[in-house]
Amino acid sequence: MSGEKLTPSSGASSGSVDVVKGINGLDKVVLRDPRGSSAEVYLYGAHVTSWKNDHGEELLFVSNKAIFKPPKPIRGGIPICFPQFSNLGPLDGHGFARIRFWSIDNNPPPLQTNTSSMTFVDLILKPSEEDARVWPHSYEYRLRVALGPAGELSLTSRVRNTNADGKPFSFTFAYHTYFSVSDISEVRVEGLETLDYLDNLQHRERFTEQGDALTFESEVDKIYLSTPTKIAILDHEKKRTFVVRKEGLPDAVVWNPWDKKAKAMADFGDEEYKFMLCVEAASIEKPIALKPGEEWRGRLELSAVPSSYCSGQLDPHKVLHGI
Repeated sequence: MSGEKLTPSSGASSGSVDVVKGINGLDKVVLRDPRGSSAEVYLYGAHVTSWKNDHGEELLFVSNKAIFKPPKPIRGGIPICFPQFSNLGPLDGHGFARIRFWSIDNNPPPLQTNTSSMTFVDLILKPSEEDARVWPHSYEYRLRVALGPAGELSLTSRVRNTNADGKPFSFTFAYHTYFSVSDISEVRVEGLETLDYLDNLQHRERFTEQGDALTFESEVDKIYLSTPTKIAILDHEKKRTFVVRKEGLPDAVVWNPWDKKAKAMADFGDEEYKFMLCVEAASIEKPIALKPGEEWRGRLELSAVPSSYCSGQLDPHKVLHGI
């Protein structure tokens, strides 16, 4: 399969879509936009491990100690948490989708989105016997990973209940995105002020965020509820703002392990917490319920734009409100 060119149905003609061998011989799909941006997604976990802008700068964080060896999940990039977020249920943490081998879907059902200027690949996951023992449901999970003309990265998930026995099922979900930042102490997050959140460091007790933008000086692990469709992550040092746009994903997780937890993780460098921040588009508080034949769609779009200064501060309003 190495070096295979995909059929046109799996990628727009303007860019290139190739399957090559990645770390430890695992197959990965490389998307390249003609303007210079790129993305890489491993078939193991449908896991996006790279997203670069047109200058070749890496925008996602992947740990130097990440283990690309099934059945271990890959530390960094964009893991997919399905059908369970964290330990909120009977399955292993974050479910099984991120540690399964997905297939390239060369003939997916139509996705109502403008893909004429996009370079993309469609992947599919169906239940294995092993999965059915722990989560006894029939489903089809389709994922489209796409690069847009401005270098934006989008992930569109479609989960369909294909149970023949008439039974509904429900699940929780997250795109567990690790952003690469220059210095966590110089980063702030806009768009989550005044919202309620569940604090995972305090037994998921519910609190209300105060009025200011989020900044970071210690471990954080929060699930924000009923969040806006747009969140901005401002990296002062790089003068870069990440814009997270999401559909069908009402919650947002913000996570940084800080020093003690970083040292406790075998697949994470002791000092790497300084160079990453997870801001995750998610559906956690209210599980998504599907009857047979029903389909859920959840979309994430990431873009990176230069930050502008205003009165000595980065001005996120231009980003958040599209000014």
